[in-house]
Amino acid sequence: MIEKDIIIIGGGAAGFFAAINIAKQAPHLNVAILERGQTGLAKVKVSGGGRCNVTHAEFIPSELVQNYPRGERELLGPFHQFMTGDTMAWFEERGVALNIEEDGRIFPASNSSQTIIDCFLSEAEQYKVDILYSHALKTLTHKGNQFQLDTTQGHFCANKIVIATGSNAKIWDLLEGLGHKVAQAVPSLFTFKINDARIKDIPGVVAEQVEVKILGTNLHSEAPLLITHWGMSAPAILKLSAFGALEIAKRDYQFQIQVNFIRESFNDCLEALKHSKLALAKKAVFKSTQFNLPKRLWQKLVLAAHISEEGRWADLNKIQIEALTRELTQAVFHVQGKTTFKEEFVTAGGIALNEINFKTFESKRMPGLYFAGEVLDIDAITGGFNFQNAWTGAYIVSQNITKP
Repeated sequence: MIEKDIIIIGGGAAGFFAAINIAKQAPHLNVAILERGQTGLAKVKVSGGGRCNVTHAEFIPSELVQNYPRGERELLGPFHQFMTGDTMAWFEERGVALNIEEDGRIFPASNSSQTIIDCFLSEAEQYKVDILYSHALKTLTHKGNQFQLDTTQGHFCANKIVIATGSNAKIWDLLEGLGHKVAQAVPSLFTFKINDARIKDIPGVVAEQVEVKILGTNLHSEAPLLITHWGMSAPAILKLSAFGALEIAKRDYQFQIQVNFIRESFNDCLEALKHSKLALAKKAVFKSTQFNLPKRLWQKLVLAAHISEEGRWADLNKIQIEALTRELTQAVFHVQGKTTFKEEFVTAGGIALNEINFKTFESKRMPGLYFAGEVLDIDAITGGFNFQNAWTGAYIVSQNITKP
């Protein structure tokens, strides 16, 4: 049996961050990472389209937590200990320059996730972290003051354990065997499949000022919307998928959304169209885009309101004007399924948060057992927030796990 002082299970972002910080401040301890794959940091590699969205430029804890559908209350205290600015400083102190983009996302200046991976591997080597690949965890037990682990390649024991495996059903099953409760996992970051003539054949079109509601719920979002080959995406949809993950799963991903493409009230839109009817009387409605909408989207909505391509503003009747107003402000679409957002698969679910001490990220049920990252029932919208949760939890673990 191989003895270690501290074992981190999971060679992802949270696992490496925890291991490096632990080994740096306690060089006398023997720290190891057990990773089931042949290489680690796979999610870091593909995140942000291969650029690695390290974190997000939100520097006020009370505002940062609002991006977490699950974990908002629990992360407020931890973010006062370690958050965005601390993350940026950590990487920049190690020679990784970062850039803040207009939308607040933060990437390495190299625009390559390999920069982050190389940083982690270099730091792990410097602080003598033992990285063991192809070690899938088979069993985890607690006997006396030690944890015993069986992997596909050997047997280990350690005084303390950090679980940083992300969303892993097998690990959750093992943890349930140790007495922990696990919230059921469901997808949390996905796009909507919609087959509708109003958005067919116009992929790539972006409506910048959109409000989307899930009918029959209180769920809504206001953000840009992207029309894709399969339906709708971009922040307006992704926010709904995150905050509505549990409710949408209950509906088996079959539901209706209402889209206000211009974020104007029905009556204000109606009055504006009546004004256009007078001001643009001789012009074709189809060719007279209004409300700064993308031209192709405007034309689709005009046709959906049963206005021909040749129809002039002056010839619009009351029924047509009201129909166009509804398409602009109250368009209803049927969602019939979901798709993963790029390669970034995020889930809602994991270790129940009331079983974690968020001052230390240690289990309340089993002393010596710590957690970091998405193995907990914490998830966020897209934009670097899930990584920030990983950095924060892993850092706080590193500050507490070495204490007697």
